[in-house]
Amino acid sequence: MRCPFCSADDDKVVDSRPADEAAAVRRRRECLHCGRRFTTYDRVEEVPLLVVKRTGATVPFDPQKLRAGIEHAAAGSAIDDGAIDALAHEVEEKARAAGPEVRSDTIGLAVLEGLRHLDLVSYMRFASVYKGFDTVDDFEAELVELQKSTEPKGREA
Repeated sequence: MRCPFCSADDDKVVDSRPADEAAAVRRRRECLHCGRRFTTYDRVEEVPLLVVKRTGATVPFDPQKLRAGIEHAAAGSAIDDGAIDALAHEVEEKARAAGPEVRSDTIGLAVLEGLRHLDLVSYMRFASVYKGFDTVDDFEAELVELQKSTEPKGREA
C-alpha cells in the first residue's frame, strides 16, 4: 500500500477490524518510511451478473425486472409480498451461483419452478409469457404436463 503522505510503499498493519456491518475490513497502517499512520478499507469487488438473452444479446441482471415479472404473474393471487421477495431472492442466488453469465431461460425455469410450488394459476400466467403461448392448445398442453407432475397418485383399492 502506498503511503498517502510520502508515497513510500513499505508499511505495516497496526490494527484490523470489521467495518460497514462486516462488508469491509478497516486497517490502520503505519508507514515504515515516514512513521505516519493512515487508514485503508478492504472490500469485496462484486462481479456483475450478466444475462444472455435468447437473441444472444448480453444485458446486466436487473433484480427489479425479475421481481416485477413475478409480481405480474402473481397479481390477484394469494401469494404475499414476502413470498414474492423470497422467490426473487432465491432465483437471483441461483443465477449468481451459476457464474458471471447466466442464460435467461435458466432464470425463467427457476421462476417457473418456484411459482409451481406457490400458485398454479400464477405459474400458468408466467408460463404463457415465458414460453410464448399462441393458442389455447398451448395452454392445454402445459396444463396436462403440469397435472402429470403435480397430481397426487391415486390409492389402489
